[in-house]
Amino acid sequence: FEIPYRENLNVIACLMEIRRNPVNIKGEKTTPVVWDMNCLEEVCGACSMVINGRARQSCSAIVDQLEQPIRLEPMNTFPVIRDLQVDRSRMFDNLKRMKAWIPIDGTYDLGPGPRMPEKKRQTAYELSKCMTCGVCLEVCPNVTENNKFVGAQAISQVRLFNLHPTGSMTKDERLNALMGTGGLQQCGNSQNCVNACPKGIPLTTSIAAMNRETTFHMFKSFFGSDHEVE
Repeated sequence: FEIPYRENLNVIACLMEIRRNPVNIKGEKTTPVVWDMNCLEEVCGACSMVINGRARQSCSAIVDQLEQPIRLEPMNTFPVIRDLQVDRSRMFDNLKRMKAWIPIDGTYDLGPGPRMPEKKRQTAYELSKCMTCGVCLEVCPNVTENNKFVGAQAISQVRLFNLHPTGSMTKDERLNALMGTGGLQQCGNSQNCVNACPKGIPLTTSIAAMNRETTFHMFKSFFGSDHEVE
């Protein structure tokens, strides 16, 4: 496709222009390109695709900064629905497997309004920036169609919820899940994830932290202990 140039165009704006007038480079009328988008400000993660060979968000990919012609492809880690639209259900299923949520049913006797230490709060804030965009899974050589590796995103979310005062009440369940099929043992330490993450989340630090916690958890479960491991 070719579209008229304007300053400060991003890839999403180009796709929207094509959708308004879906005519290919030969001048033939064709079907509009299908892709996902939502927030248009690199918050939702929906518009992830491979742009000139690099997985990233199309809303923050500025045309002036890209090599021409621009080549768009769907992420190949996920099933393609059509054109640039992929099914990211795998990521959300992984979060379910890792129990990456804080239960709100039941009662937890934590006293009046549990507060997080400032250092822990800052760490949790960085981890909470994850937008489930799928880029870290796309660049990971250990995430394939034929295995169940959950990838860096789910591992980092386990760390996030285990840091939370209420979430820590059920952290053993998450650690057990991480020690199961598709968990930490399938990470090959390629570190592509941390380099590709658009939010700069310290994913490899999270993986190392969860390796340490699962090791302590394994020994504690095997030998038994009344002491909390920090």
